[in-house]
Amino acid sequence: MLVYVGPISDQLVRQAYVAAYDRRLRHPAWTAEHLTLASLGRSALEPTPAGGETGDRGKSTFQEDESLPAQFRAKLQDYFRSGYDRGHMVPAADAKRSQSSMDETFLLSNIAPQVGVGFNRHYWAYLEDWCRRLTNSFADVYVFTVPLYLPHKESDGKWRVSYEVIGNPPNVAVPTHFAKVVLASRPSSPSTPDVPEITTGAFVLPNASISDDAPLESFVVPVDAVERAAGLTLFSDAIKSGSKHICKSTKCELIVRHFDDAQKKPEMKRAISSPR
Repeated sequence: MLVYVGPISDQLVRQAYVAAYDRRLRHPAWTAEHLTLASLGRSALEPTPAGGETGDRGKSTFQEDESLPAQFRAKLQDYFRSGYDRGHMVPAADAKRSQSSMDETFLLSNIAPQVGVGFNRHYWAYLEDWCRRLTNSFADVYVFTVPLYLPHKESDGKWRVSYEVIGNPPNVAVPTHFAKVVLASRPSSPSTPDVPEITTGAFVLPNASISDDAPLESFVVPVDAVERAAGLTLFSDAIKSGSKHICKSTKCELIVRHFDDAQKKPEMKRAISSPR
């Protein structure tokens, strides 16, 4: 008798990204993107055609991913009054080239529960913007986003992993941390355009409110640390040993922009707290 055990993760190929969906945790195991000025619609050499379609976030809505088996999908109801934002792993702003590509970023298979104020709406958004701005200095930027479940040391001296699960019944796991891992390349010099200068870097952030003034470099970790925690191989040993760290090739500085606060009444604004 043959017994078939379903896939460990569902491989998802979208217009603006690829991903693996974790059926048990009901959020992406990882997502990967290739960003360029052209993919972001910012290239003077490849302008958007006049009258051409571009993505409008206001026209996109969160949707359950019907390509996944119903019993393993994250559902809209899971997030209702959960206390968490529906956090994009691949940002909508990375998929502005068409409405259909932006719509794919609103599938719940691209979403994980994130703390809202101070993280998803603020510090995490600044980091996503920093990744996009890398295309101003590098020809190609590859971005990997990885939800993580990291251990913490408890009062008895033992290390444990604990996390919340949301939904009714509880279905969707809430990651303790999120990683952004980048690989960026550009010609090493005008005289050697075919020889790339490659830089890499990894950042791990807690799924918690983070102060605007927290330096991005305070979240730097080795790429190996993310790979071990996630059970992934992102880069070859040759790339990791032969690349510069991203913070040595460009400024690892975030631009603070409170887009959401600007749309709220002053009395509705909330202070951003420091990480605990």
